[in-house]
Formats: sequence, structure tokens, C-alpha cells
Amino acid sequence: MTSGPAVTPTAFVVGGGVSGLLSAWELVRAGYEVTLVEAGDSLGGCVAPQTVVLPEGRELTLDAGAESFAVRTPAVRDLVEELGLGAAVVAPHPGGSWLYLPPSGPGQDHRAVPAPRLGILGIPGDLDAPEVAEALGPDALERARRDLHDSPVGSADATSATHPMPAPPSLDTWRQAIEEGAPVTVGAVVRDRMGEGVLQTLVAPVVAGVHSADPDTLDLRTVAPGLLEALVTEGSLARAVAARRAAAPPGAVVASLRGGMHTLTAALAEEVLRAGGRVLTGTRAVTLARATAGHRWTVELTSRAGGTEAVTVDRVVVATDGPRAWDLLAPVSGGALSAADRPQEGAGVALVTLVVDAPGLDANPRGTGLLVSPAVPSEVVGAKALTHVSAKWDWARQELGGHRHVLRLSYGRVTDAPDSAAPGYRTPEEDLRARALADATALTGVDVAAGLVDSFVVRWKSALPAATTDHRTRVESVRTWLEDQPGLDAVGAWLAGTGLAAIVADARRRIVP
Repeated sequence: MTSGPAVTPTAFVVGGGVSGLLSAWELVRAGYEVTLVEAGDSLGGCVAPQTVVLPEGRELTLDAGAESFAVRTPAVRDLVEELGLGAAVVAPHPGGSWLYLPPSGPGQDHRAVPAPRLGILGIPGDLDAPEVAEALGPDALERARRDLHDSPVGSADATSATHPMPAPPSLDTWRQAIEEGAPVTVGAVVRDRMGEGVLQTLVAPVVAGVHSADPDTLDLRTVAPGLLEALVTEGSLARAVAARRAAAPPGAVVASLRGGMHTLTAALAEEVLRAGGRVLTGTRAVTLARATAGHRWTVELTSRAGGTEAVTVDRVVVATDGPRAWDLLAPVSGGALSAADRPQEGAGVALVTLVVDAPGLDANPRGTGLLVSPAVPSEVVGAKALTHVSAKWDWARQELGGHRHVLRLSYGRVTDAPDSAAPGYRTPEEDLRARALADATALTGVDVAAGLVDSFVVRWKSALPAATTDHRTRVESVRTWLEDQPGLDAVGAWLAGTGLAAIVADARRRIVP
């Protein structure tokens, strides 16, 4: 008796960002017949390219979204190597970043100061560093030093009577939070251990600029895994930061690819197609339903041309942003995913990239860029961050040549009120461009307006998930429900957290357990 021909399993991936492309690649390599659909016209999501034509006719392609990846885990580096891009990995220029802060006293100006060189989320790991003293001032620094007066249980310092100030009585609080799995915010830990000065001066600019968030709602475990446990072990938040940084790979905390991170998603898309996968852009998945037979799923599609199609497959991976994923998953959840728990639409961010001829920027006056304190009024500086791209990445400076530079400014915070006058996602393009020129001049101390060569604006509506403690609880409930749904997966930043390292590691765990 002979068996029939083997049946190739089928899979459908919804979303063409990095998590969707990676899922499609993993599935096609595992033997699935894979189709990926993307509602937009291009692939890559927030890891996408933008090309400008310079006056001399030469094209310059830059990252329109994410421009680096964290190296604290090997997740992205391993993927880069598998794609044959290992030789293109580059480290940023070691100049470091700066902070733009409110005046330190009456009658003084807003100030730019170097950020702590040893830190996580702006939390300093070395309270003796001169840049920490410069940023904080004597009173806030003295309060921060109280963090050092707790020692790990059993250490020689634990019973020392030589400490000049009492330690914050908080280790038991955080030990209990770990044991109970209680929610913990960045703001609560920093305020308790180091005080309001460190929180507002050093941490808030990083949290706002990198995560578009408020430290009092940002979940510590999501954005800094292991730091809370290290705090209890080390008996000090500063020592915990230093220990976590020491445990990370040596060198810079981030890396990129020569030519930009968009080369990663381009390589993934190429590999999917080379392996036989099918990719459809301009095609939207509108509904998801359980098929009548077996553990199969039916996806209804619409194309921009108006056509509709229903496809039934063995496996579906939803790799969109949170709101779009919820809209597909909730109707088949039997009430497990309610409308009330649907992730909120993000406030959105706008990125303004300026290409300028400015000899004054040749010396990298603000290192690789600045993060702006939320306490700086938007009428003074409206941007939340500025990246000096051509100072941060040597390949960009070499490609530009001469005195030409690229600056990228980011606008929009989740803490902005709906009626806020602060520039952001909804601000008209011409207004954003004018504001970016003024902000870049204020932040760098160099007048860049006269040397403007070109500029472009990119808007991301759901660029960042809300990494709050409530969101973490919601993610856990979604994960629990998905574990009981054979053939159905969901991946992406709204579940994994921000950053390519988190997204890549999570997608690989989910797709190829």
C-alpha cells in the first residue's frame, strides 16, 4: 500500500514590516507555502528607506525609521549574519549623546550637557562621573548618592556604620514586587532610589525621546529587562546599571548596518522571494475566521483595485500594529479580547530629516545628537530628539563628503494633549520643516538654515507601542489566549516591546519554538 503525495502546509502572514518579513522567512524555510500581504505600497514598516536627490544629481538613501539595533542580546546580530550582512555591521561614533535641559537657575539659559556615558534609560551607573555632576548640580547629586548606601545582603558593607546618609528603605518593596510580579514603572524606581532630580533631568529626556513615553507609566520590565532584579541583588540602582552594562557585549550599546538598517528588511524580503514565498503589497486582510474543517483559518482580502478574495490556510501570523491586530483577532476570540482592551491608537510621530551644508557641524558640537527634556517648553524647542546622522555613522559622513551633514529631528510625544500646540504628527509639512531648522540651530548652536540642501518628512502613526504596566498586562492576556489557538500567532512591537532586538527575538520564539 502506497501513501499519497505529501501535502505542503500553507501559511499566511499579515503585515510586511520586519516582524512579518522575518515570520515569512522562518515559515518558508520550515517548509510552508507562504503568502505575505502588506496594505501599503512598500515593505519594511518602520525599518524603511527614504531617498533624496542631491543638487549634483546623486541619490542619497537614508533610514526613514529605525536606524540602529541594541547589541545587549545577539538576536539581531545573529539574523544579520544569517542574511550574509555580517561584514556590514558598524558601530556608532564614540562621541556620545547630549541632553538639552531647562535653565539650572533664574536668569540662565536652556543648556546642552553631555549625557551619562554609563547608563540605562538615562539612569546613571557612575555617580562620580563629571557629566553626571554637571547635569544634576550639587543638591540633586547628593540625593542620588543615597542610592549607594544599600548593600547586597551578606556583603561586608551591609552593616557598615560609615555611610554619611541613610539609605532609601526600598529594597524590600522592590523584592516584594519581583516575588508578586507586581507592575513597576521606571519613574517609581528612579524617584525612590535616586530622587526627582535624576528622574526629571537625566531619565525623562531619554524616556520621552526614545520611547515617546512618561516614566511614571513606562513599564520597567519591558524596557529594561533584568534591571529590577539587579537592583535587589546589588543593593543600589547605580550599581545595578553598572552591572547590567558590564554584562552586555563590550563596546557601543547599539550598532547599525553600513548603508542603513533598511538594508536588513530589503534582504529579508529578497530571501522570502528567493525561497518561493509570495509577497503582495497594496493588499489588506480585513477579516479572520475559523475554517469549518480542522484547525485551519480563513483570511478575507481586499486589494487596492477593489478585488476581494478568501484564502484558507493552515497557519496565520498577524504581524501588524496593535490596533489592526486586535481588529482581526478579537472577532474570533469568543470575547477573550474585548473592545475595551483594544490598544489605543498612538499619537504618532513625525521625523524631519535635514540635509545641510554647515561647516560648523564638522566638529560634532553635540556628539551624535541630543535628547530634549520634556520640561523644555515647545516654543523654545519643539523636537523631542535630534540625531546627527553624519556624526553618528561614519559611512554617512563618508558618503556625504565635504561640509555636508544629515540631521534628523523627531516630533510628537504620547504625553502631548490632543489640543497641544506642540509640533507633531499632525503638523503641516512646511511648518515642520521651518520648526526643524529653528530647533536644529538652537540644539546644535550652529545656524543651519542658510545651508539647507534638501529635507523630507516621514510620519508614523503607530510607531511606538505604549509600554505601560497596563499594556504589559494586556499583552500577557493576549499571549495566554493565543497559546490555545492552534495555527494562529501574533508578533510585532506591540507585543514584544520597542526595539529591533526585542521584535526579532520574540518573532523567532513564536514562529519557530
